[in-house]
Amino acid sequence: MQIKSFLSQHRVACNVETNSKKRALQTLSELIATDFSELDADEIFLSFTSRERLGSTGMGNGIAIPHCRLKGCTQTIGALMQLHNSIDYEAIDDNPVDIIFALIVPEDAHDAHLQTLAALAERLSQQLYLDAIRKESNCEELFQAATSLD
Repeated sequence: MQIKSFLSQHRVACNVETNSKKRALQTLSELIATDFSELDADEIFLSFTSRERLGSTGMGNGIAIPHCRLKGCTQTIGALMQLHNSIDYEAIDDNPVDIIFALIVPEDAHDAHLQTLAALAERLSQQLYLDAIRKESNCEELFQAATSLD
């Protein structure tokens, strides 16, 4: 899986200050909608929060991968946000989250969604990769670190 295939530098936010899971998901939704004018930030946010109601996408080790299938989406879209401070995300290990990598796929892309999600989770479980993402201090460097294994 090449992260560059669904992540652009325009959808990377570094050192973001937020105090809640809800606000983090709103920020990610706005970041995506700004880059894709055909998508609505409110619809993205509602899709993320609907998915979160099924169970937290906080996978542990300070990582969350909010994801959803979205009507009107024509391709896999990723957004990466590195937080200034960790937030409670109801992660499976009960630890706060400081890296959020969102994923949106077309509404009918069931298999592709699961494959991309699994590959992304595997990449984010690699400690060297995670350390590289956490240490960056600007968006360009964060993007380069996130796509370094491509």
